[in-house]
Amino acid sequence: MNPFSLEGRTALVTGANTGIGQAIAVAMAQAGAEVIAAARRDCDETLALMGSGRALRLDFADPMAARDLFASERIDILVNNAGIIRRADAVDFTEADWDAVMDVNMKALFFTCQAFARAALPRGAGKIVNIASLLSFQGGIRVPSYTASKHGVAGLTKLMANEWAARGLNVNAIAPGYIETNNTSALRADPDRSKAILDRIPAGRWGKPEDIAQTAVFLSAPASGYVNGAVLNVDGGWLAR
Repeated sequence: MNPFSLEGRTALVTGANTGIGQAIAVAMAQAGAEVIAAARRDCDETLALMGSGRALRLDFADPMAARDLFASERIDILVNNAGIIRRADAVDFTEADWDAVMDVNMKALFFTCQAFARAALPRGAGKIVNIASLLSFQGGIRVPSYTASKHGVAGLTKLMANEWAARGLNVNAIAPGYIETNNTSALRADPDRSKAILDRIPAGRWGKPEDIAQTAVFLSAPASGYVNGAVLNVDGGWLAR
């Protein structure tokens, strides 16, 4: 058996309509998984790129949106990629922006993992891949709720691994570096800011969504069976500097 194959497995990828989530969904399908591409917007482009799979409307403005999802069908792999960000100086940050980000990035993630685990633990098998951030380790500026939520994602990943590893569930996270997506287009278009970022990255380039996607495939495949509670930096060496 190919230890990197996802044949015979069903994967749910949230935030799969664009960027990193889309790349993960496509890579999962290429590795043989049946993929459910979930997002609050349509995933038509993702489905076209996959050539198979199906879409699901899922809006984590309601953090409990996925609570009943795993009882109705078997899902072997959960990738929690959906997330939002709000920017303002810490002295001006509003309660509404704090709550919105924490609800999607941390509360929804935890309760989606909980619902998945309730279905998967009796089977003794399952894979959870959470998308963390470099701001799981660093403070950043002007993104207080995002930074707090991504620190929380790293902590929850370790907690869930501690509780569930011996029961057959692998729970890990990926911390992406600076990736070429719509979210970073303004940074890349700013010559000074882009140069400052590139000068800090030992690999000398921005990451591609596929860099994250292939790591997600690894963490979802049998090859990573003894990887538990890891927050894997995929950042071109950014955090090593």
